[in-house]
Amino acid sequence: MSGTRSRFRRGPVTEAVIVSHGQPSKPQAGEDHVRELANQVARRLPDWSVRAATLATPGALERVLSSCQNEPLIFPVFMAEGWFTRKALPDRLGNSSCRQLAPLGALQELPRSALRLLSRAAERRNWSLDECEILIAAHGSATGNAAAESCENFVAAMKEILPASHIRIGYLEQDPDLASVAAECGPKTLALPFFATPGGHVKEDVPQALKRAEFQGVQLPCLGQAWFIPELIAQSLKLADNRSLAA
Repeated sequence: MSGTRSRFRRGPVTEAVIVSHGQPSKPQAGEDHVRELANQVARRLPDWSVRAATLATPGALERVLSSCQNEPLIFPVFMAEGWFTRKALPDRLGNSSCRQLAPLGALQELPRSALRLLSRAAERRNWSLDECEILIAAHGSATGNAAAESCENFVAAMKEILPASHIRIGYLEQDPDLASVAAECGPKTLALPFFATPGGHVKEDVPQALKRAEFQGVQLPCLGQAWFIPELIAQSLKLADNRSLAA
């Protein structure tokens, strides 16, 4: 029967925890943001219990895990498969058998969805996306290449979908420097921050870099704030659940 959970379903995964880095200087703001994201995901998964926690708030993830009845799926709200998802988060999960999924930045549908976002942003300004430049403002890292690789893979996928697009990448923590790249962009440029949450980098560091460059284009909200993000996360959780049942 439609909408009814089968009584023959084996070992259902009905719980999930959405985990983000959070804001160490403003821990409650980070908790509020990821909790609201979890609520939006939960509205798309009515049979699930979807909770949230940040790594920045001491003990938050452990408290959420202890409230789960089963071993939940863990969805990392990070843009790269880097230190936080390979070391920090697994260490916090400890010896639990929770299944950690690929992070937000690695979702297959993210590049196509981002292009729809950019197309809408261009249309609101009576521009054609074909005539726009796209500036991806990313964090990068001075100590590893995982962050840059994630962003470059994202851009490569966008270019496969829209080959004629003119897309640049600028980083806060490595070359090419965001301010230097932004200085080369024209007024019909859409700057999309490749960040999962609207923390200090998005609200302060990216705008400051664009200001130094005398950037004349438009800075959009970060990718993690896009309307389609809760649906992409819900789809990722459902796919993982289906694979668990088929195993």
